[in-house]
Amino acid sequence: MRLLFLMLLMGLAIFLQVTLLNFFPLFGVKPDLILMLVVFNSFLKGSREGALVGLLGGVFIDLANGSYIGMNSLALMIVGYLVGFTESKIYKDSSIIIIFLVWVASLLDQLLTYILLYSMQVQISPGVALFRVMLPTATYTAVLVPFFYHRFYSSSQAGLLRGKNI
Repeated sequence: MRLLFLMLLMGLAIFLQVTLLNFFPLFGVKPDLILMLVVFNSFLKGSREGALVGLLGGVFIDLANGSYIGMNSLALMIVGYLVGFTESKIYKDSSIIIIFLVWVASLLDQLLTYILLYSMQVQISPGVALFRVMLPTATYTAVLVPFFYHRFYSSSQAGLLRGKNI
């Protein structure tokens, strides 16, 4: 049940990213709702589940984008795995902590994506990538965290996201 609900949330997040959020770009970028879900889940459930949810979220993004299949899957799997290490070390009820964690995770995801694109001979100026994509995307995504995290956290404690790890 938990995995099904998580996949439904990812489907909704992808739908919003490719439709509604196109009308609300900020500095030319959209927030990364899938990354938010991956970070929330990894933060609450650990590295193993973080890697799995990151992989699934990346597959959703790769299928929605249709190009460079596997690139987002690999990047989000790594991010989910690394964020999962914070699961037992950081206070989970603080919005400030999760905002910062999402911001750092988004930068890491974007950096990994940039490195993977570079390895495939896609040339993008590092300055453009950092200042026009990475930092604005990380900031936009982090700003949205307070609107979603406490609902996700509550559901993981006593709602549809409660239960043992996947």
